[in-house]
Amino acid sequence: MSGSAIQEKVARLLSKQNGKPAMKAVKPLALKNEVANRKPKKGEATCVTEMTLLMACWKQNDFNNALCSNEVSSFYTCVEKVQTKAKGQQGTRGRLLPKEANTLLKRFPNLASEI
Repeated sequence: MSGSAIQEKVARLLSKQNGKPAMKAVKPLALKNEVANRKPKKGEATCVTEMTLLMACWKQNDFNNALCSNEVSSFYTCVEKVQTKAKGQQGTRGRLLPKEANTLLKRFPNLASEI
């Protein structure tokens, strides 16, 4: 649908020509110039099993790193894998962060009138 077709449909729904309007606009039908400032959700905790094994080893060996070298190395390799994976997915999957969207909306505000 083109912009004019949408405007005609909204005008028809709001008109009182055929009796009671089908839709009553409580607020103006225009987009705001800001979005809610929500933080993106955090991901799951990673490398928990490796960290648990490392802590159990430390407890058994009186926190001696030399005796738990295998667990330490497996934990660090897991952390490195997660960090490289996170760097590859650093973008927000094609979505703007709320702060970025607000700055763009301030630069290019919406029309003040209704549709």
